[in-house]
Amino acid sequence: MSNLQPVKGGSKDQPGLRYPTSGKTIYHRPLNRTKASELSGSSFAYLFSEMVGYASKKIESIQDLEKRLNVQGHPIGLKLLDLLLYREPPRSQTRPLNIITLLHFIKINVWQHLFGRAADGLEKSSDPTKPDEYMIIDNEPLVNRYISVPKDMSQLNCAAYVAGIIEGVCDGSAFSARVTAHSVGKQEGEMWPGRTVFLVKFAPEVMEREGYLGKG
Repeated sequence: MSNLQPVKGGSKDQPGLRYPTSGKTIYHRPLNRTKASELSGSSFAYLFSEMVGYASKKIESIQDLEKRLNVQGHPIGLKLLDLLLYREPPRSQTRPLNIITLLHFIKINVWQHLFGRAADGLEKSSDPTKPDEYMIIDNEPLVNRYISVPKDMSQLNCAAYVAGIIEGVCDGSAFSARVTAHSVGKQEGEMWPGRTVFLVKFAPEVMEREGYLGKG
């Protein structure tokens, strides 16, 4: 702690802030410098478990807890979109212009950045009455690996946090959507017990715009 010192001048707008003697903070680092860095798994497990514990205070239902996790993940998705586009080559630094391009960006680029691999699947709803629904599939979500769910909350899926990140990426790309996480791996005989489907339901105005683009 010897390399830290109080801010000179003691500004009233920034009480108690301290900076390294070098004057440089994390905000001075180039965005591409830590492109390939990884976070310790144990550190992530601890931080995420604390986030879930904080979100679980004074909840009325499992849906309430999942909604809070979703809200926590949403701003991460907004910022992550800008970061990933910044790291793309100059010629490809454009936001996705249609639904399929956006979903492939999430399945590959976003998943690779967050979890070190692409998502396990991407499907469109087979129900002809629901053309606005798509599914991103993860056989073993990292966020569920270190979470012990009580028996009375067996329906809880903490991947709602990742659903919030996906929703943030969609909203930041001007493709408004509602994203929810659903556990489908608990069926008998399922190879992946933790299999989770992220259901992406796009807003009516997005589908209307997609139809116009398709006609063009």
